[in-house]
Amino acid sequence: MSGGTFVGMPAFPKAAHEAVNNQTLRGNLRHATHTIRGKRAKAVGEMSDWAELREAGKRIKDHTLRHLDRYLVQLEESVTAAGGTVHWAADAEEANRIVADLVKATGESEVVKVKSMATQEIGLNEALEAEGIRAYETDLAELIVQLGKDRPSHILVPAIHRNRGEIRDIFAREMGEWGRAAPEGLTDTPAELAEAARLHLREKFLRAKVGISGANFMVAETGTLVVVESEGNGRMCLTLPETLISVVGIEKIVPTWRDLEVFLQTLPRSSTAERMNPYTSTWTGTTDEDGPHHFHLVLLDNGRTDTLADEVGRQALRCIRCSACLNVCPVYERAGGHAYGSVYPGPIGAILSPQLRGTQSEIDASLPYASSLCGACYEVCPVAIDIPEVLVHLRERVADQGGGGHRLEKAAIKAAGWILDRPAVLAAGERLASRTRGVHPNRLPGPGARQWTESRDLPKMPAEPFRDWWRKNRS
Repeated sequence: MSGGTFVGMPAFPKAAHEAVNNQTLRGNLRHATHTIRGKRAKAVGEMSDWAELREAGKRIKDHTLRHLDRYLVQLEESVTAAGGTVHWAADAEEANRIVADLVKATGESEVVKVKSMATQEIGLNEALEAEGIRAYETDLAELIVQLGKDRPSHILVPAIHRNRGEIRDIFAREMGEWGRAAPEGLTDTPAELAEAARLHLREKFLRAKVGISGANFMVAETGTLVVVESEGNGRMCLTLPETLISVVGIEKIVPTWRDLEVFLQTLPRSSTAERMNPYTSTWTGTTDEDGPHHFHLVLLDNGRTDTLADEVGRQALRCIRCSACLNVCPVYERAGGHAYGSVYPGPIGAILSPQLRGTQSEIDASLPYASSLCGACYEVCPVAIDIPEVLVHLRERVADQGGGGHRLEKAAIKAAGWILDRPAVLAAGERLASRTRGVHPNRLPGPGARQWTESRDLPKMPAEPFRDWWRKNRS
């Protein structure tokens, strides 16, 4: 897993098949997701107006997306007026080039980073490394992933697939190569692991001149960016460096501070099951007295405009990255996050990644099928994204691309339509099927049908068709 990217990952069915056979992984995921979902349910249950807050969040996001052009311009004007500089990036390559040039302009060769899914999406760490710049992750879970030469597997807890023993081994083995080594005799108790990470990171915070962040929200009316976190590492990155560069998806805007208030209630309860985030950091441009002296905002498109053009699929852009959908998903719980081949795992990743990247690749074409369509994800989403609806919509898109299996499916549907349009033919077929039920196979032949019936029993055919039974008993 060296390199930390998802390039070259297999399609979901193959990756998931390998993951479900990893008993340690499944045990780690089961314990973590069940614990988080239970705490979330309790935190949400305290709110008598949760349904109203959920609807408010949905409406704010939908309104903003409908008028995104206007709010992006307002945001740029507000950030510029506050002393910041705004850069526009159409894709990952442009965003990485902008950030690398900004860092090189400072003369620095290392940066500290706040946990950011946008920078993971564009592969920023790898792009900076190619330019001779080393990026240090400071979020505890992201640090574990980076030291372990691993990939994130969860939106909120990127190292959710690791247990304490594995984390201790990673710290003991790798910390010395990145900076301050882990203490001798390090155990797997949470307090000792956290202290080892704190000592390791402290020297990086005090030395770094450049910080890189994302943002959970951007307030258009003031040009304010907001990061919510649980550890305080983000606040260190946002206040100590002389230069701050924030890479943020264009969909993260909210129009006003009043709108922000809704999400500061729903996000922590849906993600960490807390009433409020331990650290909510906001910054507006620059000041002479405190914080970075230079602030750059890189607004990232990277497929978001194309997603916005899809009336069904655009609701994925409402996502506030709470991860509630992952914690209730039976598929994610068994397959883990790596199987999705994207920085965005789970149900939200299954609808977001194929839209941002397109469905031409094998892995992206497989993601809309990485779901049982049980609907649990929709029930817990704090902005009411109808993930099952988008999954079905994307399956139609994949099917329209063609392929041997899809052509066979279309032929079968066409044949079924012809039979269903002719009641006499359907009745004759039903009677024939009932009379030959004694010789029906338990498994169907053919590649697709065989895979389907390997884990499913065909229903037993009744002795007579329903229409014949009705005629005898109800006519």
